Amino acid sequence: MSGLTVYSTSDCADCKQLKAWLQSKQIPFTSHVVDELDDMYTEMLKLTNGRDRVPTVVYDDKVLQEPTIDEMKELLGMDQQNKTDEVFDTVMIGAGPASLTAAIYTCREDIKTVLYEKGVIGGLAAVTDWIDNYPGFPKGLAGLELAENLQHQAERFGADIRLGEVLDIESDDTGVTLETTDGTVRAKTALIATGSDYKKLGIPGEVEYYARGVHYCATCDGAFYRDKKLVVVGAGNSAVQEAIFLTKFASHIDLLVRSTITASEVLQHELEKHKDKITVHIGVTTDEIIGEDNKVTKVIGTNKQTNEKITYETDGVFVFIGLLPNTGFLKGKIDLDQQGLVLTDAFLETSMKHVFCAGDVRSGATMQIASAAGEGATAALMIRKRLEEMERAESSQKTVVAA
Repeated sequence: MSGLTVYSTSDCADCKQLKAWLQSKQIPFTSHVVDELDDMYTEMLKLTNGRDRVPTVVYDDKVLQEPTIDEMKELLGMDQQNKTDEVFDTVMIGAGPASLTAAIYTCREDIKTVLYEKGVIGGLAAVTDWIDNYPGFPKGLAGLELAENLQHQAERFGADIRLGEVLDIESDDTGVTLETTDGTVRAKTALIATGSDYKKLGIPGEVEYYARGVHYCATCDGAFYRDKKLVVVGAGNSAVQEAIFLTKFASHIDLLVRSTITASEVLQHELEKHKDKITVHIGVTTDEIIGEDNKVTKVIGTNKQTNEKITYETDGVFVFIGLLPNTGFLKGKIDLDQQGLVLTDAFLETSMKHVFCAGDVRSGATMQIASAAGEGATAALMIRKRLEEMERAESSQKTVVAA
């Protein structure tokens, strides 16, 4: 394993998680933090044909960027299947604030709990630079710090957090069966808390220049743009918050807002403090991303009032235009609303028996970290109640058989 090298940035939650996983498996590796050493950044770009995505993993002559744990297992020749006859009381799909909170509650009551996370533990909260509105933290806290605290608290009570993906789900009267990248997992109940992922613009150049100047995570990739010009696209809390974060690196930022800024008043006031570095362009669409030599060089937009085309010279583009629910594997299995969010009853149970849902992926959710944590706690109580009902039914059935 001595040939394994990981290139990362200091604020990247995915990078920290990958390195923690390697350490947990006692796999030796060389680590390069590329936002601290320019020559290491240049070296990484040579290996990746100019793609600045982290974590970047090099093993012998193979290069992976933003690899999943399953891709790492394949790269290292590790066994992909780990089937077991073990039955859990509950399995939680996703390891963001909702399920980590739920796991704190279930594990404290000795409910055998396993969580599967295909991305980063902590979800989008982990890649949010700063969180100012989480109760109990009057000065705010870093998103990664909150995610790590939730993880450590859940694990302290016995939560089994596994890096892997749930591919399919079925249920019957006795429980739930899940097909995962580790194999088949059986549980009495399940909690869907898969959260959301970033929306894409769907414009020319976006796909072509992804990781060559187009990005969706400021904390992961912002360090690549020290003293450079950037375009940020979006109008909500995420766009404004991430634009402010990027002022740590960029010399200037053009914030393109299609209609009006929808971010909270607090963030709008904070944005005003950075007008020396951030220029806000209201009523401007983002039409095309253009580049040269495999790198972004400009963004073409349109002023909606004058219909005039505008060119923004830039070294990179960060897109924050909303979220899409991670429910692709549930289509045709569980009832979803028109947006693809999971429908639940008043007790957070889905249309599939013994399967509950909490957090941003639930239809009607407020898309706030605090409310996701609250729903996680509620879901844990609903799961406990269901387990008690199942235990009573099983006990009653045994009594009838014995009689």
